[in-house]
Amino acid sequence: MNLQRPNANEATQTSNRSRSVAPVSGMCTRCVDDCRGNCEVFKSSFRGREVIYPAPFGHVTAGADKDYPVDYSHLNINGYALGLEGLPEGLEAGPDTATFPTVDTTTEFGYKNKVKMKMPIFTGALGSTEVARANWEQFAIGTAITGISLVCGENVCGIDPALERDSSGNVTKAPDMERRVNLYREFHEGYGDILVQANVEDTRLGVPRYVIEKLGVETVELKWGQGAKCIGGEIKVDSLERALELQNRGYIVTPDPSNEAIQAAFKAGSIKQFERHSRLGFVDEEDFYNTVQTLRDLGAKRVTLKTGAYPMRELAMAMKWSSNAKIDLLTIDGAPGGTGMSPWRMMEEWGVPTFYLQSMAYELACMLDAQGDYVPDLAIAGGFSEEAGIYKGLAMGAPYFKAVCMGRALMIPGFVGKNIEKWLKEGDLPKTIADFGANKEAIFVTYETLKARFGKDIERIPLGAIGIYTYADRLKVGLQQIMAGSRCMSLPAISRDDLIALTPEAADISGIEYVMDAYRDEALAIIKGYSIK
Repeated sequence: MNLQRPNANEATQTSNRSRSVAPVSGMCTRCVDDCRGNCEVFKSSFRGREVIYPAPFGHVTAGADKDYPVDYSHLNINGYALGLEGLPEGLEAGPDTATFPTVDTTTEFGYKNKVKMKMPIFTGALGSTEVARANWEQFAIGTAITGISLVCGENVCGIDPALERDSSGNVTKAPDMERRVNLYREFHEGYGDILVQANVEDTRLGVPRYVIEKLGVETVELKWGQGAKCIGGEIKVDSLERALELQNRGYIVTPDPSNEAIQAAFKAGSIKQFERHSRLGFVDEEDFYNTVQTLRDLGAKRVTLKTGAYPMRELAMAMKWSSNAKIDLLTIDGAPGGTGMSPWRMMEEWGVPTFYLQSMAYELACMLDAQGDYVPDLAIAGGFSEEAGIYKGLAMGAPYFKAVCMGRALMIPGFVGKNIEKWLKEGDLPKTIADFGANKEAIFVTYETLKARFGKDIERIPLGAIGIYTYADRLKVGLQQIMAGSRCMSLPAISRDDLIALTPEAADISGIEYVMDAYRDEALAIIKGYSIK
């Protein structure tokens, strides 16, 4: 296990002066009186609470880099020279039917009103952070044309400058939420859906009723937490007037913008930003069931739940209550998490890591199944970025896990494509891109495919959206190759037997067979002369 340096990280724009660092504290072994910086203790001495967060806000997403004792790299994928599963009915297994381009990567989730997706992936919650707002066009159109689901995160209505409310305080108009929903819908082609989250603040504001009745949203996601942090959603604002506005709307804003000393510090330039926090939710079983029923009564076709990297007790509550309420999808988000706005040390040190959390969830799902209870469709989140990880997440949780939720990995292509569009206009392409061409047709390998599909409407699709589609296409092809190698021609064919644990610790935690034990009985039977079919 690699030790972390808790006193310096690129995310907080800090570094140690010395090459020798005390492993527990992260401080230099020799701290000199006249050091010019720039460890976290040094920077915190004059910037204080700012150093809690990755910086600069609104321009970065950050992901924790803690190296856990066991993770998905401790699993490998089995490939076979025998057998084939998941072929369409009527087809026989053979070299002509086992080609990887024919592998079916579609999946679906839901209790009755199912959502189909072209790939077993969907976005993390893209809510009230500036990164999500400023790049929504890329994310919404990109996921829609890819045929996957998009999660519109918490507090979007609550921070909208143009928010309108009735005399009871319930939202009647939120232009930014309307923009977000409509952008996805405009390019939606029947695969995937837009899920709108609701936390404590959203519920108090009447957001679920608004998005269902006024915007026609069909899927609402309740939120208990996430893998990046154990407190509610946060953003920063750089205006005193905006901070006071959000405080007046009922949000927790720190430092207190109504405090005269804080106002003076802001005017002096020492305080540059304020934090807007959501309240912590308190779950209750009966209240959970009532909330789910209320959403269905309002017209929601699907109700989903997102829970975070909590201990096994809270995980069991989420799974059992979701079973009783017939939830359409339960997304389980493990540590360490990545986000546009979470305390850095919390991302590093809080919560149950994804590998351990999914192992717990599989055990609990098996128990529910054995009792004859409904097992809700599950999705796993927390650190996935490529096709092998997607396969491992699906296989380790088979048959209950239907998809992998991806946070930063699906955001980055939107940033890249957006910037390529900007650099093309400015004639300032970096060499890493210019090596492939000087126009979008040459740079993006999927551009002509999309042009043939959309015709003149291709000009309405931003390059950030094309970036997301192109990245997802890479994931699809990579996943098809791995699935074909493990002789699984469709997602339901993937099983836990298609994985091997490389260490006894990984085998013990996950229940996946240790590499030296996997298929041992069949191997010994062959050596003894028995035939294998």
